[in-house]
Amino acid sequence: MARSKEFDPDAVLQSALELFWRRGYEATSMADLVEHLGIGRASIYATYGNKRELYLKALDRYGESRDPHLLRQLSRPGPALPAVRSVVRGFAAEAADDARRRAGCFVTNTAAELAPHDTAAARRVELSWEHLETLLHSALVRAQEQGELPPERDPRALARMLLVLMQGLRVVGKASADPGRVRDAAEQALALLD
Repeated sequence: MARSKEFDPDAVLQSALELFWRRGYEATSMADLVEHLGIGRASIYATYGNKRELYLKALDRYGESRDPHLLRQLSRPGPALPAVRSVVRGFAAEAADDARRRAGCFVTNTAAELAPHDTAAARRVELSWEHLETLLHSALVRAQEQGELPPERDPRALARMLLVLMQGLRVVGKASADPGRVRDAAEQALALLD
């Protein structure tokens, strides 16, 4: 008879996500995971695979939790431009918030730490960015169709610019103690939507 797990795999995965998000992949050892998660090394391997596989599962979990919120924000009926502005300002606020900025964004952190040399991590980062760009593009197309965005503006190029800005806000916010830096950058970028 198979032994049942003595821990909640979803709760442990969430806990691993939080540790990796806070410390990064390289700075988190298996010993750190065992101590933080409160389960044995054998249970980690049996349930999640090795450290890298656990990290990738945590990264997937992060995307699953963030994406529906952005989809709801950017696909609400009515004017689309206020939703785009709200999302960009939300990214800036998170990047400027002292309690949250040091952790940064798990996807952005992965892009900087692992994506240059780990194809699976790079693929997940790219998928996350493509998803965000698509959400922004769709909202900007709607804004243009509704007369909120001038017809000569390129919604795809604007979506890409906002994506790059939003990821940059996360990087600069993580390293800078000056919240005005990210807020000013966000507002200048949003002025391009007028």
